[in-house]
Order: sequence, then structure tokens, then C-alpha cells
Amino acid sequence: MRCMVIVKATRDSEAGVMPGEPLLAAMGRYNEELVKAGVMLEGEGLQPSSKGVRVKFSGRTRTVIDGPFAETKELIAGFWLWQVQSMAEAVEWLKRAPFDDDAEIEIRQVFEAEDFGAELTPELREQEERLRAQLAAKS
Repeated sequence: MRCMVIVKATRDSEAGVMPGEPLLAAMGRYNEELVKAGVMLEGEGLQPSSKGVRVKFSGRTRTVIDGPFAETKELIAGFWLWQVQSMAEAVEWLKRAPFDDDAEIEIRQVFEAEDFGAELTPELREQEERLRAQLAAKS
């Protein structure tokens, strides 16, 4: 199963405070373990919400809201995309991450095509496979 590991923002990450060398080194070692084990598919840190926007949809109206956004605990500071056998395996990997006491991390399973059942028609499935192949060819 694939899962997204969502790193929640903190006051420091929202203030643009960059991690120090010890944490960067520890995270580098941790990411190497994930890659060597075939777990990590992707991972990135995100700029503070002050550099982002939100787009609110209401019928045909689209409203753009510039950051920063107030609720730090609801914001995302980074993510990994992992391939694991189970949620329990993801949790075990995450427990080894070099975060401090202020970190809050969420793990969410990614939908797979079979999760959509009959609603994902053969035509839609073919389109999905075609788009994934195009993305893979670009990377």
C-alpha cells in the first residue's frame, strides 16, 4: 500500500526557520534508510504558508486567498510518499524519524484504482494508466 506521511507545520516552520545541520544530517540518514529499504517513493519540505495561496470554490466562483494562514497546527510543512505493506509498518518506520517533541505527523493511505470499484469504468481505468505512464516517462 502507498501512504502519505504528512509533517504538520510548527511555529518555527511557519516563521521560515530552517532546521540546523544536526537535524538535516539525521534526516538525511533516515531518508537513506527509507530509500534503501524501498519504502520512500518521494518526499519534500514545503515553504511557509506565507508564500502560498488557497483557492476557494463556490459554484462557479473561485476566490484566491493569499497566505499566511492562521491555524498553524492544520498546515503542512512537508511530506513523504511511502510504499509499505501495512499501516503498522508505516507507523514503525515513522517512530524512527528524527523529530523533536513538537512534531506531529499524520499517515494517510493513498487510494488505489481498485478502491473505486465499478465506478472506475474500463475507460477511466485506461485513462488513469495512460496518465501514470506519461508521468513516469517524464521522471
